[in-house]
Amino acid sequence: MNKNNFKIHFLLSNKKKYLISFLFLLSACNTQQKQEAHQSNSIQKNSLEKKERPKILFFGNSLTAGYGLDTEESFSSVLQKKIDSLLLDYTCINAGVSGETSASALTRIDWYLKEYFPIIVLETGANDGLRGITLTETKKNIESIILKIKKKSPHIHIILAGMQIPPNMGEQYISEFQSLYPQISTQFNIILIPFLLENVAGIPELNLPDGIHPTAEGQKIVAANVWKKLYPLLQ
Repeated sequence: MNKNNFKIHFLLSNKKKYLISFLFLLSACNTQQKQEAHQSNSIQKNSLEKKERPKILFFGNSLTAGYGLDTEESFSSVLQKKIDSLLLDYTCINAGVSGETSASALTRIDWYLKEYFPIIVLETGANDGLRGITLTETKKNIESIILKIKKKSPHIHIILAGMQIPPNMGEQYISEFQSLYPQISTQFNIILIPFLLENVAGIPELNLPDGIHPTAEGQKIVAANVWKKLYPLLQ
């Protein structure tokens, strides 16, 4: 082989090597890009799924907040565990504020209604009763909250938590307060929990020393009371 032929052979051989290397790198880049695109799509898909997961709003006072307990012991957290165990695709949002009256709840609901909740569990009015606020005012506030929710969307399911108050408030006031929630439920054709604290109120071992707020065990019973009305909406 003469020198010229050797040079040509050498150049062609190197070009072939460079071409193979280039194709290999190009293939590797394409594979990496495909993997990155797949990962990006998966992340976006998972993010979208989480974002679109319907939320249940638990809107109330200290009873909803889980006063005196760890966050995971509140009845909404107990319900979240129940929902997860049944592989139901819902997220529970605890929007309880201790000490809140129906008047302050009426103002606060606006902030939450910026977002859409297909189900809202409304628990308010107990502090009104303990403070002896006129039932006319309490009823008007609860009605206004419901009207705001319905204005947001008529398709939102509202579960109204009925309440009762201690016997030291006077027989007539107690009776009228108790009938307040069934009246509102009928008026707006919404779901009613007759008494949120059924099988908990008045039982010392299920309440904190204040005799008003449920213990962790009491919250489980409260969760069961809510679940009876909530579960049919999740199926």
